[in-house]
Amino acid sequence: MLIDGSRVAGVDMTGAHPSSELRVLDLGDVTLLPGLIDSHVHLAFDPDNKSKHEMVNEVAHTILARMRVHAGQLRAGVTTVRDLGDRHHLAVSLRDHSAAGTEVGPEILAAGPPITRTGGHCWFLGGEADGIAAVQAAVEERIARGADVVKIMATGGVITPGWGPHQSQYTLDELSAATRAAHAHGRPVTVHAHGRQGIADAVAVGVDGIEHVSFFTEDGVEPDWETVEAMVQAGIFVGATEAWLPAGSMVAPHMAGRVEQRRANFARMHREGAQLVCCSDAGAGPRKPHGVLPYGIINFGSLGLTNAEALASATTLAAQACGLADRKGRIATGYDADLIAVVDNPLHHLESLLDIRAVIRAGRLIHPTERQHGAAE
Repeated sequence: MLIDGSRVAGVDMTGAHPSSELRVLDLGDVTLLPGLIDSHVHLAFDPDNKSKHEMVNEVAHTILARMRVHAGQLRAGVTTVRDLGDRHHLAVSLRDHSAAGTEVGPEILAAGPPITRTGGHCWFLGGEADGIAAVQAAVEERIARGADVVKIMATGGVITPGWGPHQSQYTLDELSAATRAAHAHGRPVTVHAHGRQGIADAVAVGVDGIEHVSFFTEDGVEPDWETVEAMVQAGIFVGATEAWLPAGSMVAPHMAGRVEQRRANFARMHREGAQLVCCSDAGAGPRKPHGVLPYGIINFGSLGLTNAEALASATTLAAQACGLADRKGRIATGYDADLIAVVDNPLHHLESLLDIRAVIRAGRLIHPTERQHGAAE
């Protein structure tokens, strides 16, 4: 493979030796893959801190320092992340520093504070807005601040008391107004939705992606397969946050059954043609540290996806979901030189993603070191 600057300049599968005029990085007997894309992270979240609302008392400098640490997930092979909820729009700042070359880390897409009802899910991130005019204004503010995507909390969530995960936080009209405002600026919309009605409303207003898609009810899980079919027909991406450390004892007893049922639902969604994007929700809890995405890909392999489909869910398909399909998610001429090298062949053993030997980000060898000219040519 020939890399020129930050892009792939050519791929030669003939086995010919490279020109003596090129600097060569020989990674040995490895399989080369596109860098992994995690389309749902929260860089501002400390996975081990259960009191996320304490962020309201933190100064921006403290939060940003934590985000920089969490962005250091390149060693796990994650070369692109989409931050779907921060405070003070700090992910935009971190993104811009990274793009300027002053930060070494994954490429960052940012949503800013997610739009939520007053006192709603993740209210402590500062994105509260009630009513049509307020949610429209919130969208406009995010566009003005440079957000890559608009995130809306259509339902309650697990980590915030007050609104149950099954409860809708916004009406159909409010979701519609926010979606129209974002689309008018060419920005995609993805919504957090656990509950049946919130998922159905998100589909009805034409959002681009839905995160979790849990179909939670007050006391269980009840999927609506007509809504799933509508999602398939509309081409809406499903952010299946199935990446977590393999430690079953860390699952809250009241959630264990729901999580297992959701897994079965994802398997059927895949069979029915849904676009399942493997992502992590990194930072949400101790089972979801930053860089946990490879475990999600392995998990996808147990849902009935082939290994190739599981890998595509965090590369090719994830690039499409993030609007980056023209330069990420594949190894091809003209694409970003975001690459990982693993032992063995993940098409045969997905577990090989846990044995990463090298990470190249924008043409630079980041892991294990930059000792060989700082480039892979």
